[in-house]
Amino acid sequence: MSLHTENSQPSIGVYPGTFDPITNGHIDIIERALALFDTVIVAIAVNGQKQPLFSGEERKEMIEKCFEKEKGRIIVKIVPSGLLVNFAVEQGARAIIRGLRAVSDFDYEFQLALMNRKLVREVESIFLMTAFRWIYISSSLIKDVSKNGGDISDLVPKHVERLLEEKYRP
Repeated sequence: MSLHTENSQPSIGVYPGTFDPITNGHIDIIERALALFDTVIVAIAVNGQKQPLFSGEERKEMIEKCFEKEKGRIIVKIVPSGLLVNFAVEQGARAIIRGLRAVSDFDYEFQLALMNRKLVREVESIFLMTAFRWIYISSSLIKDVSKNGGDISDLVPKHVERLLEEKYRP
């Protein structure tokens, strides 16, 4: 059931993140967001506080490979610097989608949602709880485990696992 109605424009949701790399937790949120929106824009954010392992283009290709069968419904874009809520408006999005893993995520996300609401009332924030089996993983943790030779095979897609191996064990 999407938020699209017969007489309205297709519904668009923006799911932002650094996705460095994309994990099965991210994929779960994107797949569930597709049940709510006609189109999900996966917005690769540039975060000046984070030093990414993968370039923006590498992350874009990584994500697109995960969703080859959903081409057209999932659009991957690298977001230039600026306010995410403004990007959402430019894309015609009705909502910003955020995944929550724990209560500690909610505090920060709640502040962001309120600020975005103050800036642009027409864009909603939608929170999706990460599936229980992915609740403990993060991109940072995945990179750390991979760098130190741990098994991440059930936490990321195979092509992402290979790319991490290439980065850490060329």
